This record gives sequence, C-alpha cells and structure tokens, in this order.
Amino acid sequence: MSQVLPAPDDPGCFVVVNGDTEQSFIDPDDPTRLEFEYIRRIAEVLDETVLARPRSELVRVLHVGGGGLTLPRYIQARRPGTAQIVLEPDAQLTEQVRREIPIVGRATIKIRPIDGRAGVAEMPSGCVDAIVIDAFAGAQVPAELATAEFFAEASRLLRGDGVIVMNLTDTAPFSWAKRCLSGLINYVDEAGVIAETPVWKGRRFGNLVALGGKQMPVDALSRRLARADFPHLLVGGQAIVDWLGGARPFTDADNSPSPEPNWGKTWFGPARRHK
Repeated sequence: MSQVLPAPDDPGCFVVVNGDTEQSFIDPDDPTRLEFEYIRRIAEVLDETVLARPRSELVRVLHVGGGGLTLPRYIQARRPGTAQIVLEPDAQLTEQVRREIPIVGRATIKIRPIDGRAGVAEMPSGCVDAIVIDAFAGAQVPAELATAEFFAEASRLLRGDGVIVMNLTDTAPFSWAKRCLSGLINYVDEAGVIAETPVWKGRRFGNLVALGGKQMPVDALSRRLARADFPHLLVGGQAIVDWLGGARPFTDADNSPSPEPNWGKTWFGPARRHK
C-alpha cells in the first residue's frame, strides 16, 4: 500500500512510499526539482519533444500511473496550460496526495480513478501528444502494461509526432525488458532505451527508460545525458534492434510482471541526492 510521508531529510518535502521503496519525491515549493534520476530522464525526453513545441500549441499528456504527481507538477510548471490526464487506480493515495500536497495555481490536471489498461482503452484515437507510463503494483510493472496489445492501444492515442515514455525495471540479461520493449518497438517508428551505465553492464538492478515515436531527438538527449549526475547511456537505432535480439513480445495470453527487485529498498540505485 502506497502512502505519503514527510521526506526524512528535506523539510517541507514529501515522498510516496510502498513498503521500503520510495516511489515519488515532491518539493511543493519547487515542482521542477526532480530527485529521482529516472524521473529526470523522462522529463528530458518530454523537454526535447512535446514541451519544446511552440507555446501557441495546446499539448496534451496522458500519465499511466500518478504517484505523488511529480511529473504532472513539473509539466505544469514548465509549460502552464498543458492539458494532463492521470490514470491512477489508487483512489486512497490520490486523496492523500490532494490533501497533503495540493497542486498550487490553476491546474489543468485531471485524475481518473482507473487502471492504465482500462483507462487507455476508453480514450479516443489521436487524443494525446505524449504518454508517460510509470505504473507499479508494489515494486513491479503490472503484466498487462507490458504486452503488445497494450502498446497497440497506447500508440492509437498518439497524434502526429507524439511520444511514448515508459519507466521499467530489470537487470542483465534483461529478459523481461526485452520482451516488453519488443512489443513497443512494433508500434513506433523509432525507439530507444536509457539506463545508468552500471545497469547496462549488469552490475545492479535498476530503471530503464524506454522511449518511442516518429522521430527521437537522439543527439539532444545524448548531450543531456553527458551532463547527468550519474553516467547514463542511450541505446537507439539499429543498436536497440540488435539488443532486443528477436525477443518475443509479451501478449495478453502470455505475460508477466517485471522482476522483483533484488536489493531491497536501494533498488532504484542512486535514486536521489540528499541535502
């Protein structure tokens, strides 16, 4: 069960935790402060794609998984007026987040108490510019969000040069991640995966951020990764195809959640810096 708690070493800030795992970090006074490394990577993908569009354009973002609304708050601060929908089935968590960490200012964020698979299926085609998939049941990505059928539905919602960004977790040899991403790559023109170098090298369990769309800003993202606090690598193009190695996509009839983390509460690695 997820709950909101005061951040132990950051007065005025909060974390969403599930068991021993910190899942979100929120600084109400500075929504652009992103403490988890994988959240920074997702934000950078959005910064270089839909959030970089002319301000005259209305941008719509769908979030599968809400947590403490860290990314919706970031997007609202970076690009006020962006229309956002959050699919978060944990209504009790959402109520606590609204009570303990209310969104400041004119919000354009709508939260629906529904799981990602059902919520995506209900939405009309071509209705969003970005889909952020960051949903966990405990410490695992739900099996139904890793299938070819889900990615077919998710890609149906994109319009124009929209982008899908997904947070997932695994460790070398990445058997689960490869099957998951083999489903995504069939529904986008370009795809890539970002992870910390120790994760790529199999030194530890960790986060991988997958991205897909019509055209990925590989050069811009690579420059950002070069400035990251911890070494990261973006694998894309033919290299991602080679990495997948013909892995068979998950289907609704043959799926499984992501692997359980194998190192307790530190499974996010150097997730955030402490003051």
